[in-house]
Amino acid sequence: MSTEKRTFIVNNIKLSVNASYKEAFSVARRRLSRLGIKSAGLSFSIYRRSVDARRKSDVSFVYSVAVTGELPSPSRERLMEADVALLPPVSLSTVMLGEEKMSAPPLIVGSGPCGLFAALLLAENGYAPILIERGGSVKERQGSVSRFNTAQILDPDTNIQFGAGGAGTFSDGKLITRINDPISSYVLSRLVEFGAPKEILYLAKPHVGTDVLAPVITKIIERIEELGGKVLFHTKYINHTERPNGNIAITSRGEIPCSAIILAIGHSARDTYDGLIYGGYSIEAKPFSVGMRIEHLAESIDKALYGDFAGHSALGHAEYNLSHNTKVRGVYTFCMCPGGEVVAAASEIGGVVVNGMSAHARDGKNSNSAVVCSIFKEDYGQTPRAAIDFQRKIERAAFYAGGGDYSAPISSVGDFLSSTGVHGSRKVTPTYMGGIHVKEARPEEFLPDFVCTAIRNALYDFDKKIPGFSSPDAILTGAETRTSAPIRILRDPETRLAIGTRNLYPAGEGAGYAGGITSAAIDGIKTAFAVMKRYKPL
Repeated sequence: MSTEKRTFIVNNIKLSVNASYKEAFSVARRRLSRLGIKSAGLSFSIYRRSVDARRKSDVSFVYSVAVTGELPSPSRERLMEADVALLPPVSLSTVMLGEEKMSAPPLIVGSGPCGLFAALLLAENGYAPILIERGGSVKERQGSVSRFNTAQILDPDTNIQFGAGGAGTFSDGKLITRINDPISSYVLSRLVEFGAPKEILYLAKPHVGTDVLAPVITKIIERIEELGGKVLFHTKYINHTERPNGNIAITSRGEIPCSAIILAIGHSARDTYDGLIYGGYSIEAKPFSVGMRIEHLAESIDKALYGDFAGHSALGHAEYNLSHNTKVRGVYTFCMCPGGEVVAAASEIGGVVVNGMSAHARDGKNSNSAVVCSIFKEDYGQTPRAAIDFQRKIERAAFYAGGGDYSAPISSVGDFLSSTGVHGSRKVTPTYMGGIHVKEARPEEFLPDFVCTAIRNALYDFDKKIPGFSSPDAILTGAETRTSAPIRILRDPETRLAIGTRNLYPAGEGAGYAGGITSAAIDGIKTAFAVMKRYKPL
């Protein structure tokens, strides 16, 4: 057999959690030898590692090993017999740059993962983009979030939702994506390049953590500026006017001449949504989910999922992903944060919103996740405005249920599942605003009855899947409303232009085309490609 430079993936290598990665390499060598391939001169690396906790008496790691070098090409049947796969080369395709001349630099609105990666790619290819962000820098955001937590002073433009890095900056920094897109590996490699841990390249459930992600974002912004791009904080996009040879963006800083506009506004820019809706753009409402955050002691979840292996240093805190479906709607857990905290994620005066966050070490006492219920267009009136109003009504109700000072309404699971509140002693201390600014309240005070009923039924089901999940001591904190954008800005699938426009490119989670850090970054990259295919660099 002739050889050429290629990469094989040796799959399903199951080892003890006490085994080293070198043992995985040894198994891979033995598998290759069954194919008549000698390992001399080949390079070995971990391609993927996941946890198999189906048997709590034998929790294991499952490795896939990448083997690269001058390798032959055995038959497909022989590869399958050895559980080996050929890895196709993955790289960012070279784009043939367009011929249309830009009258001014492209403008990116929003510095979340979609906007950042779009701006980075454009800057690296000579387009000198202007990136505007309504909020502040990472450092400014950290100060603003701290003031909100300690003094309940909310800055509507610089908070957990808005500012450098978008909502992902103050999150668990999960990089899991449900879309099967080869560009995801490019996104992970770029994050590592800017300081993220190398383990995200192979962990089955990679995460960065807010403490590590924050400086990564700062470095990406610095790189954009080094390449000739411009980043303007505290600059809110208001509107734009199309001209024959470009656009004029109207912002809180004044008018900015630009060519293409990539609208990467994130899922919480409701005032921008208002302008687009009233401006007559093609926008549709879409389904989303609402609910609460549930908190357990991390050690309780670890014990339930890992058994005697709970607390093993190689495993870290356990993760889960649960769903409960009825003939009507579904309830599922979302954005699970092992060893994390519930955070105050409001971005509007007079509303309470919660989210989950954790540091890279995930060393907090509690684990939490959203428990949310599907909301359909029929539930709120089917229009984009009605979708936003539905979310806002819940947030304002949660604000008043919490006492009207941004304290969050909480309930123990025991109280929630009983017809009368008990308020007994509990083992789990809420983490929202340090556990200080919380108030006992029935979830029915801020969530629709059908949502509460669906979540109650789901909790009984979840307890069968993870014993103790519905422990009376577990804490529910509301309200979780920002799981995804409630609207979609319609765009042409080929050009990525907003329907009926010549220079506006809606992108990312806020436009309704992504759901998380990685998928938003991918959508930003593909949108930047669309701009590059059309225009020549400045």
